[in-house]
Amino acid sequence: QVQLVESGGGLVQAGGSLRLSCAASGRTFSSNTMGWFRQAPGKARVFVASWSGGTTYYADSVKGRFTISRDNAKNTVHLQMNSLKPEDTAVYYCAARRIGPIRTPEGYEHWGQGTQVTVSS
Repeated sequence: QVQLVESGGGLVQAGGSLRLSCAASGRTFSSNTMGWFRQAPGKARVFVASWSGGTTYYADSVKGRFTISRDNAKNTVHLQMNSLKPEDTAVYYCAARRIGPIRTPEGYEHWGQGTQVTVSS
């Protein structure tokens, strides 16, 4: 059984920063690709960023503000979010084990439970 546990969400003012973390566990866990998606109320889950074999990918809406990084030894992926905007408000989900296109939710096999990020104006 693979588990992904997110942490680091919260309430922050516009212009502030948050750092999300996702810890993966499971006896057979092995994933070269881990990513972050987000889902605002009433909207679809959308791609935010992904780390794959040392290459990083970002949605245009977060490029230059968010940074994804991975600690391979700990099976952990982080998302540093700077210059946050109210439109970044969403539940952020960690994803792992790529099975399809890297920028789509269908491209990942495992998901965390999500962590709420709220940015006030």
